[in-house]
Amino acid sequence: SHWGIDAERHKKLFPMDMRPQAHDIIRTWAFVTIAKAWLHEREIPWKHAVISGWILDPDRKKMSKSKGNVVTPSHLLDEYSSDGVRYWASKARLGADTAFDVGVFKIGQKLVTKLFNASRFVFSHLERTGLNPLDIQVSNIQHELDCTLIEQLRSVIAESTEAFEKFDYASALQNTEEAFWSFCDNYLELVKKRSYLEEDCPERRSAMATLAWSLKSFLRLFDPFLPYVTEELWSTSFAGTGNSASVHTSRWPTVEEIKEVRTPKNKKSWEAIVDVISKVRGAKTLAQKSLKWPVKKLIIEGSEESCTALSTVLGDLADGSNVSLESINLKHSSDSENTEGLFNVEVILAEQEG
Repeated sequence: SHWGIDAERHKKLFPMDMRPQAHDIIRTWAFVTIAKAWLHEREIPWKHAVISGWILDPDRKKMSKSKGNVVTPSHLLDEYSSDGVRYWASKARLGADTAFDVGVFKIGQKLVTKLFNASRFVFSHLERTGLNPLDIQVSNIQHELDCTLIEQLRSVIAESTEAFEKFDYASALQNTEEAFWSFCDNYLELVKKRSYLEEDCPERRSAMATLAWSLKSFLRLFDPFLPYVTEELWSTSFAGTGNSASVHTSRWPTVEEIKEVRTPKNKKSWEAIVDVISKVRGAKTLAQKSLKWPVKKLIIEGSEESCTALSTVLGDLADGSNVSLESINLKHSSDSENTEGLFNVEVILAEQEG
């Protein structure tokens, strides 16, 4: 702050909002700084102290040159990218030591690739339909499945914002990451049929608006953790009129952006359809069939509450499973013992594809 040198600068910077440091210097550097600030200024030098842990070796032992277990980051940057390394660092929770784990770098690298591929999928559909991402209106989001996804993202945005306000960046990353994988594994499969519609109809407009706004939100949510790939993707389609030229200077996503999107008829419908579509996907994988393989019959059994939730998005389930709506048998069962998830699902695959 240039204390004792530049009074005006010191006044602007002192006391600071946040002090980052490790736990090993609490009784030394932190204590001395607090004591000196109080003696000279009668002020506590910061409002928040963010305490990080150490990076330990894979056996959770302290790294040191004498032990020969020190890891330098240069080769990690070359192998896993800057975003992959930053992802690994962001998984370390405050106040806790973190073991060096190559597996986490690999997950980060996989996430970067998935974000890039999912973005290209969305951009290609917008281009095919002649839509400019900057012209997309969230008021077009009216389809029930789309509203259920937006409802999930409302929670993700609120929880991630709250986590950052508490300096809990690791939880913010976890919330965003889990929602993004669900978006890729489930929503992108469920929405494909509507996104490929040639006719400019409300169903397609709702799908396109949901894809565009969801991706725009994920890029901003991931920006603190994956700054390079998010900037590259943002500059491809979202930089322009009404948006910041850089994702790094864009506004943090808020639920106010989607206030025009109605709440879904049943807030549990997303959980319900994800439970079933994942089991359909598992059955096809087990049978060594492609995800496009047609289903002859789909028998779903669950509680009345779960079946009611699923019934609001049954048409989307049919599209995503490649089964006719008439071939879905949805049964209430008050005494069904589900070993996993909300439903017992029996998938009878067609004998031939097409």
